[in-house]
This record gives sequence, C-alpha cells and structure tokens, in this order.
Amino acid sequence: MRKPIFARRPANLSVVASLLACLLMSTVASFRPPAPSVATLSSLRSIAYRLRQNCHASHFSISENRLFSTTALTNSDSTREVTGEPDDVATKKAMARNKRKALRVRDKRREFIGMAKAVDRGQWATVYKPGGEDGGTFTAISGLPDRTKPFTVLGIESSCDDTGAAVVRSDGVILGEALASQHEIHEEWGGIVPGLARTAHEEKIDGIIHEALQNAGMSSVEDVDAIGVTVGPGLEICLRVGCNKARDLAEKYGKPFVGIHHLEAHILMARLPYGDSDDLFISPATEDMHEAARAIEFPFLALLVSGGHCQLLKCLDIGKYSILGGTMDDSLGEAFDKTARLLGLPVGGGGGPAVEALARDGDPKAVKLPIPLQRRKDCDFSYAGLKTAVRIAAEKLVKERELESIDELSRDDKANIAASFQNVAIRHIEQRLERAMSMMETEEDGIRSLAVVGGVAANSELRSRLESICTNRSEPWNMFVPPPRLCTDQGSMSAWAAIERIVVGSSDKAEGQEVYARYPFQFNG
Repeated sequence: MRKPIFARRPANLSVVASLLACLLMSTVASFRPPAPSVATLSSLRSIAYRLRQNCHASHFSISENRLFSTTALTNSDSTREVTGEPDDVATKKAMARNKRKALRVRDKRREFIGMAKAVDRGQWATVYKPGGEDGGTFTAISGLPDRTKPFTVLGIESSCDDTGAAVVRSDGVILGEALASQHEIHEEWGGIVPGLARTAHEEKIDGIIHEALQNAGMSSVEDVDAIGVTVGPGLEICLRVGCNKARDLAEKYGKPFVGIHHLEAHILMARLPYGDSDDLFISPATEDMHEAARAIEFPFLALLVSGGHCQLLKCLDIGKYSILGGTMDDSLGEAFDKTARLLGLPVGGGGGPAVEALARDGDPKAVKLPIPLQRRKDCDFSYAGLKTAVRIAAEKLVKERELESIDELSRDDKANIAASFQNVAIRHIEQRLERAMSMMETEEDGIRSLAVVGGVAANSELRSRLESICTNRSEPWNMFVPPPRLCTDQGSMSAWAAIERIVVGSSDKAEGQEVYARYPFQFNG
C-alpha cells in the first residue's frame, strides 16, 4: 500500500508546511478589514496603552485600518482584563516608576542620536539642509542678485492673521512696509477663523504689496532684486495666499525666490541692524551703546516666545540651531490669549497686550499660582497647568463673591488675576533661561549674548525682568530685543531672513514651492 505523502519523508512535511505558511501569509496580507469608527479607534488606543503598561518589548502601530502588535507578555495571567486601572496601590506605583524610568532612558537615547523629545523640543537642527555634493554648501536654485552692492528684497508674510509686505535693503534699512491686521474680523469669534483669515489675505495682499513698494519709492516688483515669503509653519490656507503671490511675482519678473521658515525669521530679526531712531531694547555688557547696538553676531542664545512656540535655542549660524528646550504643551503666547478670553478682555489687538495692560493695575501676589516644572532640571516649558490654575483661581473667586460667572468679577479682581498670571508666567521663563545661560557659560563658545524674539517679546514686563537677569550675571550679558512693532508678524522679517539666506548663497525654486502648516526644524542624522 502506498504511504500517504506526509509519511514518506520528513522533508515532504516541511515543504508542505512552508507552502501552507506562504498561503496563510498571502491570505492575511490581502485581508483589509473595514475602517473602524472613531469610538473603535479610541478603544483600541486605550487597550494598546494598557498593554504597554503590563507587557515587555511592545510595539504598537495604530492606523485607520488595523491594529498591529508584536508583544512578548511577561505577566503569567496574560488573559486578564487590560482596559481597567489596577486596584493594587503598589502596582500603580510600580507602573508609574517603570514609566518614568522608560521615559528617562528614551530621552537619553534621543539626546544621543539628536531626536526631538516633543513637538517643540529637540537637539541639533537645521531649518533647511544645505545643498552641494558635500552637503555643506548652500545652493542658489533660482539665482542670486548682485551681492557686490546693496540689493533689495520684497518680503511677504501671511502665515496667520496679518498680511504684511516690506522692502528691505541688504544693509538692514527698511525702505518701505505695509501691514493689514485682521483683529476686528476675528474678535467677535474669540479666536482666528482660518477661512475668514484666508479671505482677508486674498482681499488685501495686492494692495499691501503695492503700498510697501510705493513707500519704498518703487513703481513695481521689477525694481526689487529678490523675493522672500513665509512658507511655514502657520495656517496652511493662509500661507498659500502669500506663497502663491510671491511665486507668481518671482516667475513673472524673473526674480530670485527664497522660501522662509517663520521661526528662523523671528530669530534673525535680532540680527537686523537698527538705526538710532528705532526702539531697540538693549542691555549692553559694554559701556559703548553704539557698539552694543550693532547686529548680534553668531553664536548667541535665543529665546523665542510667540503665540505658537516657546523655545530656547543656541544659534550657531544661518540655518543651524541647537534647541535647548521647548514647550511640552502650550506656548506662552497661547497662555496669554486664553487668560485674556477667560477674563473677558477684548482680544482684537491680541490677548497678550490686553493682559499686560490690565496687569499694570493688579497685585502680582494677590492670587497664588504654581510655577510650572519646578522639579525638572532642564530648559523645557509648560503652560497648560498654569492655564488651568488660573481658571480654577477665577472660579474660586466667583464662589467667594457669590457671583454667577467670571464675567461678573470686578475689574480689581480681574487685574489681580492678570498680574498674578503674568508674574508666574514670566518667572517660569526666567528660571528656564537662567539654566540655559549657565549651560552656555560653561561651554567654550563664550556666548554672552541673548536675543529675545517673537510676538511676546513685545511685553514690557518680560523685557524689563530679562534685562535684570542679563545685567546681574557674574559676567553681564548683552540682550537684544527688536522694536515692539518688529517682534510681531510683518513683511520685514521675511525680507530680512531672505537677505541672510542670499548672503550665504542660498535661494529656492519658485515653481512648485509648497507650504507647510507644520514645519519643525529638520534634524541631522
């Protein structure tokens, strides 16, 4: 009797097993379950989170179509319910300790290889990677103007709710500028409405560019030597208005084109040479004010505080920055805006100025608020908890006064809340900045210059207190802060950043230039 195929030879069994395995794998690979609902995805994420707390070497990848898991369970009871919290207090504490330890190990590894710890944090970074065969030289894709003599750049800004344009000369002179703000449009909504912002940009951008050229004594774009425009980060539909306009003008008139990173533009405003008539805030480490008033030189420490970002950076050169710390959640500007709305302040001109104005009449110690991240020995920021603490403090006052809402609080109460918030918010900045300054003082670079940039840098209380820190160091620091009108978004920052790029021999291709709502610093690796 002929033996079955499986009994003839062990090798046959392995061959058949391999064929079955291949068939099974192809079947699984071709299977595409239907897209789960949002609730299902939420449940899957919850299960994945619980599994991570009780498993070893777990890796999860959740997408719209699948939950993929490779897990080696270490618990003997691997079938127990994982969606609930453990009842044992000791187990909870052990899980918390393990999580903290894992995060510390992760951060150390990421610091070593130069990865970001969070959206606004990281290590070595470049805004754009220099081109060239060796990767160390810049490339002029769309050409360069004649750099043997002063040249002019038209800068365009439309990243958020301000339509700005300016003509700046390569020696730092702002020849002409124009700005259209949308504060009145968005005030009734309590925040920026992207669709309305885009429409306003489209309506204003041609007129703003024409006005800036007229103020510069020019008849058309033909008279400028290059064009720079913000391409990110920001509101994508707003960025696209400015980028498309700049791209069309560059192609029409055959001008070199430079796409600008919004955050770098803020940083580089500290390097714009300011005339004696400009309201430049400087804390000089020397007695020669004119010497100190010259543009800040690389390397320097930068504090970037704006509506969307809060960062400390070691600035080494054009396009090369080391991020020492960043916000873990909310930015300082956002915290000011939310506090202004909480107190019912008019935010048409921005929440920051509204809170600052009210705080002048308040007691900064009237309301006890926690200073964030007191136990963390790094340069990172966090304002989410402070925002919550301000809301709780305001609601507590409402109860004490037997009122119905925060809006019914007296002006004195609101002023005390505003002053207390501003005091703690700036104190948090001071502590992280002093840590960064100490780090710089121990390095060989000899950095003793600080640039404070971004929209919140216009806050006079912040300027005054940071100036005290710089002058009271054992070896005083220079502090450079652009004039308040140049701290906020405007066309001059795009034009000057483009000039800095052109000077080092860099330009971009106008055709096909994209915009980036999220435009983090790209990491070398």
